[in-house]
Amino acid sequence: MTATRPGERNGRRVRVVLADDQMLVRAGFRSILSDEDDIEVVGEAADGAEAVELAASLRPDVVLMDIRMPGTDGLAATERIVADPRLSEVRVVILTTFDVDDYVYGALRAGASGFLVKDTEPMELLRAIRVCARGDALISPTVTRRLIAEFAGRARQPDPSPRLNALTEREREVMGLVGAGLTNDEIARRLVLSPATAKTHVSRVMTKLGVRDRAQLVILAYETGMITPGWLT
Repeated sequence: MTATRPGERNGRRVRVVLADDQMLVRAGFRSILSDEDDIEVVGEAADGAEAVELAASLRPDVVLMDIRMPGTDGLAATERIVADPRLSEVRVVILTTFDVDDYVYGALRAGASGFLVKDTEPMELLRAIRVCARGDALISPTVTRRLIAEFAGRARQPDPSPRLNALTEREREVMGLVGAGLTNDEIARRLVLSPATAKTHVSRVMTKLGVRDRAQLVILAYETGMITPGWLT
């Protein structure tokens, strides 16, 4: 049996679409990715509308999406990709100039699985692609907490969702801890569980609530008023 490389899905390479209006930026990313045996750039888009078209026709694993593009911007393109049930396996990673700015919270609400600054180190870029290709969210606990502190107060008024009724008390507790930025290991220690059990709880919560990944669970925790900034001390 042949071992699967870190970024491969079911023994095949991770397929990536690059979406950025600057050709030199796309060329830089392509150069980095082309050196990896387990990652393949299958398309390039110069604006959001083209990115949506390529996502629909190529069904990549990951779209690296710039926010600021002419015409259809990255946020609108992300929303369209996420809203299409045929593209449920496509993950979007937002590219931004600043590590925390007015666009990031909106990007996560739009359905992005995470974000990267454009001058990120190559190894971080590769890790991001591989993490998101596995269906995980590229949003570290540190970044989660910064986002919460910076942007949670800008969200709309809490809107308790009937979907939360499907959760058990334990699952509600787990969701709150995810929303507060805890990792699975931290959740396990806090609730005196094994890491595997904590991971299972998180997966069940995401399945019951119909969210794509951990990033969306964080957003939902705040938008439903389940937790508020400073909830976890």
